[in-house]
Amino acid sequence: MDAIETIEQSIDRVMTGNQLYHEYSDQWQYLLESYTGGFEYKNAQHLLRYSLENAAEYGTRLSQTPYENHCASVVGVYNSFIFKTPPSRDLGNLQNTPFIEDLLKDADRDGRSFNAFMKDVATYASIFGHSWVVVSKPDVGAITMADEYAMGVRPYLNMLSPLMVLDWRWKRDITGKYSLVYFKYIEEVNGDDHVVREWTTEEICTYYINKKAKSYDKIVEANGLGKIPCTPVYNQRSIIRGIGKSDIVDIADQAKYIYNMLSELEASIRLDSHPSLVKTENTLAGTGPGSIIQVSEDLDPGLKPYILSATGANVNQILDAIKHSIESIDKMASLGSMRATESTSMSGVAMQTEFQMLGSKLSEKAASLELAEENIWKLVCEYSNVEYDCFIEYADSFNIRDRDGDLEFLIKARTSGVTVNGFQNEISRQIVELVVKDDQTAMEIQGELEEFEPHVMMDPDTREQVMANTYEEHLALSEQGYVHV
Repeated sequence: MDAIETIEQSIDRVMTGNQLYHEYSDQWQYLLESYTGGFEYKNAQHLLRYSLENAAEYGTRLSQTPYENHCASVVGVYNSFIFKTPPSRDLGNLQNTPFIEDLLKDADRDGRSFNAFMKDVATYASIFGHSWVVVSKPDVGAITMADEYAMGVRPYLNMLSPLMVLDWRWKRDITGKYSLVYFKYIEEVNGDDHVVREWTTEEICTYYINKKAKSYDKIVEANGLGKIPCTPVYNQRSIIRGIGKSDIVDIADQAKYIYNMLSELEASIRLDSHPSLVKTENTLAGTGPGSIIQVSEDLDPGLKPYILSATGANVNQILDAIKHSIESIDKMASLGSMRATESTSMSGVAMQTEFQMLGSKLSEKAASLELAEENIWKLVCEYSNVEYDCFIEYADSFNIRDRDGDLEFLIKARTSGVTVNGFQNEISRQIVELVVKDDQTAMEIQGELEEFEPHVMMDPDTREQVMANTYEEHLALSEQGYVHV
């Protein structure tokens, strides 16, 4: 009995997180459910339960209420901008290592390329506020790197959500730099079987735990790297080290409010369409439209059947509340014009301001990913015994524009009556930049604009000659059939 109690205590110790983990774990779980949606969200029962509502009635409402997943929409839009242009990497000395191509193609030993892996890292950082990346390399006792490569051993990456990281501790050295001195996380969960890994600067402990069977095995190996090869990837830094600020922490609350309003909307429509009928027990009544109600001849007139009208909220009021919540989400995410499904009433200045705010937010997120990837490659270099000289660059400027509005403005400017060649050429250059997506093609067209010289063109039928003073006039005459003299 004492031995069993000792094992149970050891399992509890290994599976227990630190104080920050316990304070934030419920919020992280809620954010994950809000992003995932579907069965996970319904199963979490975020729908408000009415007083006196039984389990069957509540379950029916859960199954009938749709969830508008604004959290996934916002995170998806952010990532689409950040990874529209793939990161630029100059890996320096690592280019000469035999495993580098394999690492770029399969970063996590699970088939994900390095770019796909970093995109998933960015997604989880956006959801939780931060995520963790562990750079591991098995110790197989090989003497040289060639021997390791021949055995298929190389550094690989492992992404962890905050829900999997149970405990961590930082220490500040005499230079003022913070470094991890303790790190514990759940590496694998398979039914009742759990694998927990515990890192210190001296050793690595791996625990194999089965809660049902109360089994507990521990394997200890030396940490040859002498440091914990793990880096946090922040979405936005908070005042607490190791904790980030989520993109959807407030959006999730608005999404839950909309979820409950949709349930109220469905109930209001049903009550309006199917009001309650109050009758005596012996009165016979049908349930369909225009049904006949049969009452007893000796029924007291005061007990005649009557309709009990619903006094629920007006459907339009609920829809207005939902619309207001969606507008609030778009304002918080700076995506009002991006996620709009119909033309908005935003002024040009308001849209430009929103684009600037969104661009600033995206630049901050990209800078965090760039720093995190630099830390990842530093760890890979340490495992490979090469000096770090990599250069990583994420996009730092996001040219977000209202293309339709800009094009309309440029067309109006062209017909404004200003015929100066320089002005018209600048308008043409901006139109090319806006319309032509291929950079090489755009550069060629703009080169033609800059090199344009006025020349005479002729109608081959009438032999009429006309001077083409601008590139636009040249194009217009060409469309009419004019040719060069």
